[in-house]
Amino acid sequence: MPKEIRQLTTEIEVRSLDDESKSEYVEGYALKFEKWSERLGWFKEIISRGALDEADMSNVIALFNHKIDYPLARNTVSTGAGSLQLTVDAIGLKFRFEPTDTTYGQDLMKNLRAGVINQCSFSFSLDHSGDEEPDEWTRNEEEKLYERRINRINRIFDISLVTTPAYSDTEAVVGERSLEKVEVLKRQKNTSNKRIELELDLLDLTI
Repeated sequence: MPKEIRQLTTEIEVRSLDDESKSEYVEGYALKFEKWSERLGWFKEIISRGALDEADMSNVIALFNHKIDYPLARNTVSTGAGSLQLTVDAIGLKFRFEPTDTTYGQDLMKNLRAGVINQCSFSFSLDHSGDEEPDEWTRNEEEKLYERRINRINRIFDISLVTTPAYSDTEAVVGERSLEKVEVLKRQKNTSNKRIELELDLLDLTI
């Protein structure tokens, strides 16, 4: 199951804890339900409500720029600095964490306060091994692209605060099974076009 990475421009807030420690935490949404993504090269996608109902989120890490050597927090840490809290609500996957007291963690908080960093990214995978496919593809002829609806996410690996998108539009990764579905749609479209051409040719012959 290949890991896919998606980026979201969203409001990321820095809040203070209600105690005398003057500690701060980061809060925002890693993903939002029923919101179309920007055009990702040849497709765009949307995540259904309920897509996280069966997702494995037992070991998710908060990172900076998706770099594993810049860990900020993890949801296996129970409390305090380094603790990542994940909540699924009506909007999407909400996160909250107090980064560990590291140089890059301190720099991150400064950039968040200044508004230099305002993008969040998450990595996930889909499981195509079951009877029911986790995503659906359709062709949008008006916009000349494919639309993908993700109905069931298998696993969330990490959420990451990023300075730039994790990929360019033309490099958005999808799994092999998803590409196979797109190829089927292409063949169906070509077959339909050939049938229409044949019918027009026959019509010309009868006139």
